[in-house]
Amino acid sequence: MCDIMKGRSSAISAGTVKATLVLFFLLLLSLQNSAFSADLQGSKDHQLLKRFGGSSIVGYSVKSFNAYNLQTSTFKKYNTDTGRREFVSPPLVVEGRYTQIWYEAAGETSSLELFRNYLNELKAKGFSILYDSKKDPAATNWSGYLAPYNERKIKTSRSRYLFSAADYSGLCVASARLRKPDGNVYVQLTAVEWNRDDAVYKAEKGAYIAVDIIEEQAMKKNMVVVKADAMKKAIASSGRIALYGIFFDSGKAVIKPASKPVIAEIAKLLKQDPSLVLHVVGHTDNAGGYTFNMGLSRKRALAVVSALARQHNIASSRLIANGVGYLAPVATNTSAAGRAKNRRVELVPR
Repeated sequence: MCDIMKGRSSAISAGTVKATLVLFFLLLLSLQNSAFSADLQGSKDHQLLKRFGGSSIVGYSVKSFNAYNLQTSTFKKYNTDTGRREFVSPPLVVEGRYTQIWYEAAGETSSLELFRNYLNELKAKGFSILYDSKKDPAATNWSGYLAPYNERKIKTSRSRYLFSAADYSGLCVASARLRKPDGNVYVQLTAVEWNRDDAVYKAEKGAYIAVDIIEEQAMKKNMVVVKADAMKKAIASSGRIALYGIFFDSGKAVIKPASKPVIAEIAKLLKQDPSLVLHVVGHTDNAGGYTFNMGLSRKRALAVVSALARQHNIASSRLIANGVGYLAPVATNTSAAGRAKNRRVELVPR
């Protein structure tokens, strides 16, 4: 009889423990879902990074392709004329899929705690830290740094001025890179604090962090190749032709293979009219500064001249390479779309 009771007791005990564990798991799941339910509708964490415990997403945006100026050195000033930040060294311009996520950690969380947790997460995932404002003794003047957030195109459940109106004393900034064979991944972190609830900006006391993620990749080419006859007509009517089908990596002057069809059409144009002599003029956006872009634009023009001579036997005497940097824009340099229009090669008859 005792043995029977002992067996029943063991069975009941095991069943109770199992039921308790199930209830505990369901409770944890409920708490997690409760935290995530506060997320902005349509938002989600990026697959590469976990979120800070108890935080919620209050801002979210994804663009399939965009350019981004990644900070790698000390902030100098915010240029009100260009609407861009300036640094001790030019920012690293990266292009690819661009994800913006704004997280809110309400309560007693400080911006430094939030910032350090994300830095640790990046390191654990194999990222190398390119810049950390908390390890930069020269990072003392942040005036205007947060101004660009006024123009951020992002869906948010808070004010669009959530970051630009925050207290600068809690500002923390970092950037990181993860090298991958199919394209590097870059992250920039910007953490700020609100020391009180604020109904105007829909801010809660606590910390906020903007996580910008750029997954490096080539833009899908969707441009129609300009034919030689179209080039001839444009030059006759407008005195020039702007070409967007000659591709380079950001900040470099090596022509990419996808440019071959346009190079071939330029050669065809020149062969159709043996008397034609062309200025090949490189144009850039304004990322990187005046001196850098003047040199880069000329190098790119020289690369086009070299490709025509080497691949199509066009006499170098018929081609004059010039670079004007960002001095002849056709659009604003304050947006990614405008900068893309400004990066081009033009053909101008002598």
